[in-house]
Amino acid sequence: MRSQLSDLESEREYYEQKIIEVKAEEEALMKDKVKLEKFAREHYLMKKPTEDIYILVEE
Repeated sequence: MRSQLSDLESEREYYEQKIIEVKAEEEALMKDKVKLEKFAREHYLMKKPTEDIYILVEE
């Protein structure tokens, strides 16, 4: 049980660090419209009305 507790504590530390990173990234995106647009385009395939999107799949 001690090893399991140790594993869970290290996982907790990992996820707490990830939360800090995500919050920092979110804050940066909300302050910069260019970064926000880039994020939306890359992650949600958003586009301008006059653009076409091509998805390339590497095999």
